[in-house]
Amino acid sequence: MMAGMTQDLDRLTRNPLKALLAAGGVAVSMSVRIMRSHEIGRIAAAAGFDTLYVDLEHSVLSLETAALVCHAAREAGVVPLVRLPAADAALIGRVLDGGAMGLILPHLEDAASARRAVAAACYPPRGRRSMGAGQPLLHYRAFPAGQACAALNRSLFVAVMVESAAGLAQAEALAGVDGVDMLFVGAGDLGAELGWGPEDDEAVAAAFAQALAAARRHGKTVGAGGLAQRPALMRRLVGMGVRFLSTGTDLAFLAAGAAQQARMARETAGAV
Repeated sequence: MMAGMTQDLDRLTRNPLKALLAAGGVAVSMSVRIMRSHEIGRIAAAAGFDTLYVDLEHSVLSLETAALVCHAAREAGVVPLVRLPAADAALIGRVLDGGAMGLILPHLEDAASARRAVAAACYPPRGRRSMGAGQPLLHYRAFPAGQACAALNRSLFVAVMVESAAGLAQAEALAGVDGVDMLFVGAGDLGAELGWGPEDDEAVAAAFAQALAAARRHGKTVGAGGLAQRPALMRRLVGMGVRFLSTGTDLAFLAAGAAQQARMARETAGAV
């Protein structure tokens, strides 16, 4: 492949999220649950987010909507991820073909399941993903298949959710899977199972310490979700080594902003 074409392929498939995390930076993310239009990509960029993830686990958004959001986010400079409802091989291929630059995979509690999911997301020889023509990450340009598949494999970001006691117990095994980039600790579900209360910072920190120790041994990253309303704890976790922060949903942001504006308007009206 000519040098210029190689440079184009590397440029098109570069994943800024992976570069940020590799440099030790902290990635700030939001999730999309209700927005069905491409504007959310530029809104996320204007707000200062590094990445967003379309949440197909906790929404009724379609694959078509997910693809629209992924395209818009990438064009705006925000890395688009998709959280799936399950690590289904067919669904993994479709969201990646739709333009997602990475996956967030729930309900994986053993290394074998994680390996199968990674294989479904990667092209041969690394995995078993079907080779469909016309990849959005390549801007629909034609490149030699072998080089294109290798570049897309390198750019892929895979996060495995740790959101149960069983998953936390398997943190070491999950972090050791080749192709898994991040353990994403979902404090909401994990805390519900373990009985955490709003003041149980030490228990939360201990769980993250366990995930961080496992991740460090394998050169992986740890992310935090479900703690957006506990900023002091989030700061503590960043100090411990957490490098991916999920800050909330588009629904939560809209509800909070609307409530604030309504309250201000009523206070203003009451002062007249």
